[in-house]
Amino acid sequence: MDDVTTGEPLIVLDGVNKWFGPLHVLDDVSLSVGRGEVVVVIGPSGSGKSTLCRTINRLEPIDSGSITFDGRPLPAEGKGLAKLRSEVGMVFQSFNLFAHKTILENVTLGPVKVRKEKPAAVRERGLALLDRVGIANQADKYPAQLSGGQQQRAAIARALAMQPKAMLFDEPTSALDPEMVGEVLDVMTSLAREGMTMVVVTHEMGFARHAANRVVFMADGRIVEDAAPTEFFANPRSERAKDFLSKILTH
Repeated sequence: MDDVTTGEPLIVLDGVNKWFGPLHVLDDVSLSVGRGEVVVVIGPSGSGKSTLCRTINRLEPIDSGSITFDGRPLPAEGKGLAKLRSEVGMVFQSFNLFAHKTILENVTLGPVKVRKEKPAAVRERGLALLDRVGIANQADKYPAQLSGGQQQRAAIARALAMQPKAMLFDEPTSALDPEMVGEVLDVMTSLAREGMTMVVVTHEMGFARHAANRVVFMADGRIVEDAAPTEFFANPRSERAKDFLSKILTH
C-alpha cells in the first residue's frame, strides 16, 4: 500500500464541529483524504464515527469549520448538493434498496433518473457491476429474495453505478449475519485495490489491517490517532486506543 495521494486531497475536513443539542459529537475534527486513499475510521460507540462519515455528503450539516470535496466547499442545498451526492457513493448499515424494484432496476435508477443517461447503456453498466459484486444471477430478483450479504452487495453496485469519485461506508457489515460479512468485505477490498477513494466506518479490524492506507481512531468526537494500520495496531500511542484495542483484540 504505497502513498497514493497526488495533488490536492479529494476530501478535506477542517476544524469541523457538530453538536446534537448539548452533545459535542464532532469536536474540532480535521481530516484529509487523498485520491485513491482508503481511510478506515474506528473507535468506541458514540465516538462520532458515523456522524463524521455522514457530514462528508451533508447528510449531517455541520455547525462550524469547513468541508471541501474535490476542491469545492460542500453545497448547502439545491442542484449543487444533488451533484455532490451523486459524486459520493454511500453505503449504510441498512441496505435501503427499493423493495418493489428488481435488483437491476435498483442499480440503474440513479443514472437514468438523476443523470439522464440512456437506459440501454446504464443497463449494460448495471449488469457489469452486478457481475463485479458477484450477484449477476440475481439481477431480476427483488430485494426480499436475496440474503443480507447479497442485498448489501447490490447496494454497493447501486452506489458504483453513479460512477462516484469517492465511496463512504457507514458500518456496512454490522447488520449482517457473521457468515455474510466476508462476501461484502471482499467486494470492498477489491474496490480499495482498484484505487477507489474510500472512507469506511467499521468494527472489522481485519479489513482495517489489510485494506486501509490509514486508520483513524476516534473517541469523544475527536480524532485521537491517525496512522498507517501496521503502526496503529502494533503500537497505538494513546491510552484510549490501547484500551480500545485490548478490549476488542483479546476476545
